[in-house]
Amino acid sequence: MKKKPIILVTNDDSISAPGIRALIHMMNSLGEVYVVAPNKEKSGISHAITMDTILYCNSIKIDNGTQKEWECSGTPVDCVKLAINNILPKKPDICVSGINHGSNSSINIVYSGTMSAVIEASIEGIPSVGFSLLDVKFNADFYSSKEYICRIVKKVLNNSIPDNVISLNVNIPKLRKNQIKGIKICKQAKSKWKECFEKRYNPSGKHYYWLFGSFISNKKIIDTDEWALKNGYISIVPVQFDFTNYSILNTLNSWTFIFLFIYPFI
Repeated sequence: MKKKPIILVTNDDSISAPGIRALIHMMNSLGEVYVVAPNKEKSGISHAITMDTILYCNSIKIDNGTQKEWECSGTPVDCVKLAINNILPKKPDICVSGINHGSNSSINIVYSGTMSAVIEASIEGIPSVGFSLLDVKFNADFYSSKEYICRIVKKVLNNSIPDNVISLNVNIPKLRKNQIKGIKICKQAKSKWKECFEKRYNPSGKHYYWLFGSFISNKKIIDTDEWALKNGYISIVPVQFDFTNYSILNTLNSWTFIFLFIYPFI
């Protein structure tokens, strides 16, 4: 019989979050599951790693599944690093992260601990997928998209991901199963957060700041993740960690020539 694939599951909402518990149960039907996830919420922590304090990673059992689990005091990226280097018996066949409580579409990927975990796995040559549901509620319905999630993971396991694509960023609209229209392969939409730091005061009169903001995006461009999600589709964006803007290399080379010609001794 073909050996079961080893699946590493992690997230940024904590090991006890409903989203990761749902993802674990889904992955148990596909392979041998190992879970290494933060012991508390680490949302919005991006690709942070722990360098100046102790890391704890303890075996834990939350439910009656067949998976092996560890909770980590560090970040999602720490979890992946520890899993690969110290915990798993060998390199996993795939790393899946999520299911995140809330969107990681568009520019949100920059801030996402969920996606940074799969990016870290991809740096190590491991195919990886991050899953996010556009519902921040604790009791969100994570199972409406089970069929799609399992189908995506099977596709990656059976076909792998090209070397120049580090991971897939999958976002799922807040819809019932029969309302989801299907899957769209998309570009990342251009967007930003319009932010504000509100100055407040605690009971002792000391001031502090509270961040809030509104998301600004053009959802009318039909080949983007924001358009797909707005129109009832699951969006998949292939992501890479090479940040080089190749379209402007020639322009910058011409700048360098000018700088060296005019200011040779700078």
